[in-house]
Amino acid sequence: MFLEDKYINPLTDFGFKKLFGEEVNKDLLIDFLNSLLPKKHTVKDLKYQQNEHLPSTEYDRKAIFDLFCESASGEKFIVEIQRAKQNYFKDRSVFYASFPIQSQGKRGDWDFKLAAVYTIGILDFIFEEDKNNSNYKHTVQLKNQKNQVFYDKLTFIYIELPKFEKNVEKLESKIEKWLYVFKHLARLQGRPKALQEKIFTKLFTAAEIAKYSKQDQEIYEESLKHFRDLKNVMDTVKEEGKIEGRIEGKIEGKIEVASEMKKKGLDIKFIAEITGLSEKEIIAI
Repeated sequence: MFLEDKYINPLTDFGFKKLFGEEVNKDLLIDFLNSLLPKKHTVKDLKYQQNEHLPSTEYDRKAIFDLFCESASGEKFIVEIQRAKQNYFKDRSVFYASFPIQSQGKRGDWDFKLAAVYTIGILDFIFEEDKNNSNYKHTVQLKNQKNQVFYDKLTFIYIELPKFEKNVEKLESKIEKWLYVFKHLARLQGRPKALQEKIFTKLFTAAEIAKYSKQDQEIYEESLKHFRDLKNVMDTVKEEGKIEGRIEGKIEGKIEVASEMKKKGLDIKFIAEITGLSEKEIIAI
């Protein structure tokens, strides 16, 4: 095992959950959430909830979130990293958001009052319909025909990381600093002057690979390999200029992408999620 980087990559599955999904580091997640949320839903404390939500019947599909937590005042938060485009990504977001909504139902007399639900997606890709739009943050709520918010307790916040291009000397807001961390932490060798707040002192300490146990380093190395393999596959397809056509278009293109992913040893379930093919179809390739 040989890990060159000083800090873990927060876009890997292990890195994201290590930095933001452990009780000892929950103040990092709180600070990140508060950089995105309206003041009325400022998070003062939170508790992690079970990230696997079982369906109501054996015929329904379960949902497994990267992180699922609840604030002290009751708001529910789904926080996920999405590394590549996938079929029906927005449909999946709405489907996942339905679980923390339904879980609030109470038996007997109940007035149907719900706590707010937020789905926050950190995306390592750009929505096709927004590729000519420079805005990297998208806040989505249910609105009426006059563009007025009809219901403010269901909010989707998406961050398109590739659009965030500020260098460290120009960082201003807290959200800009967090996005810089997501994009560049793994390539840093020290803490930049722009990230001197106490919360980032803790972040950089928590991200030091050399302080991890041998077992954690091995788990991280495997997670990093998975991340790099996926990136290599997607970069290869992009270079040929056919990424949308091959993943979102004809079945032949999806099979080609799935075949490349299989050669890299990526998980069958993950390939199915990205390409929209069934696991049986992928196994048969």
